[in-house]
Amino acid sequence: MWDAHAHLVGTGDSGSGVAVNPRMNSLLNPAEFARRLFFLNAGCAHDAPGSVDRAYVERMHNLMDGLRPGAKLLLFAFDRTHGEGGEVLWERTGFYVPDAYARDTARAYPQVFEWVASVHPYRADCAEALERARREGARGVKWLPAAMGIDPGSPLCDRFYAALARLRLPLISHAGLERAVMGTDVQDYGNPLRLRRALDAGVRVVVAHCASMGQDRDLDRGADGPVVDSFELFARLMDEPRYAKLLHGDISAVTQVNRAGGTLARLLERDDWHPRLLNGSDYPLPGLMPIFSVEFIVSLGLLDPAAGPVLSEIRTHNPLLFDFVLKRSLRRSGKRLAASVFQTRRFFEGRV
Repeated sequence: MWDAHAHLVGTGDSGSGVAVNPRMNSLLNPAEFARRLFFLNAGCAHDAPGSVDRAYVERMHNLMDGLRPGAKLLLFAFDRTHGEGGEVLWERTGFYVPDAYARDTARAYPQVFEWVASVHPYRADCAEALERARREGARGVKWLPAAMGIDPGSPLCDRFYAALARLRLPLISHAGLERAVMGTDVQDYGNPLRLRRALDAGVRVVVAHCASMGQDRDLDRGADGPVVDSFELFARLMDEPRYAKLLHGDISAVTQVNRAGGTLARLLERDDWHPRLLNGSDYPLPGLMPIFSVEFIVSLGLLDPAAGPVLSEIRTHNPLLFDFVLKRSLRRSGKRLAASVFQTRRFFEGRV
């Protein structure tokens, strides 16, 4: 069981190379300031001045010690925003987590961590960076297009896609509405249909959160097509036979109150999709009380009410275990998420 979606964050106080936009450290910018505290509080590192990086990693390590041996977290690096000419746009970068930091953290704790690189496709050295990441053990590449200023449907990505397909590295790309990270905030870049270009280039694509929040324009019906739920566009791609071996979805965050209502039942019912779904926690978010509600899942008819008190108790003990047990406990019309959804190691080792 390799958790396919975990964020590695910090402040850079350990010499990690992590950089945080100054706006996220200033109360003059309350939204960005709150975002920074949001992640650090969830990772139990907000009250460790001078050792935030270390405290965040130690917290993850301790939580993983509470799971069975063999379980791992895939730690995400996060590249800087780049312009179409390949230049770094620091003022539009919310935070930066270097590949080297994710790599070294995973190497320090190989029993519980793997790592995922983050490479902006507009970089002049994008292909070389992918080669290096693959050589150094990266299990995939992470994008957050709306925040990073990446248009997945742009020809500027073609060189990047060719290298990804050749190296057999999966692309884990957020789709749908993005609110967690400041950056360019071009929400159109999160349209799942923009990932067709990667799929048509032979790239294995994992749509983060199954595009379970927000709406996007139906580009298949033209530039002025109607606006529909992002999840419906993801579903359309999943049902296209030509993408059956390339397109996957990760189920991180799908049990959050702002996502579960419209999509969770569908994910349970579509057991034909289950071989292509991958479990992830979106750590550190399971540690935040307001955005998860066991009672809400019960009200949707997807969880036995008797499970509620047990899950709440587990959550106070270990939010990663809570996320796992919650998803394993979901039911809809006699269906549950298949065990294969949680057996993700084979995917990231390239065996499927």
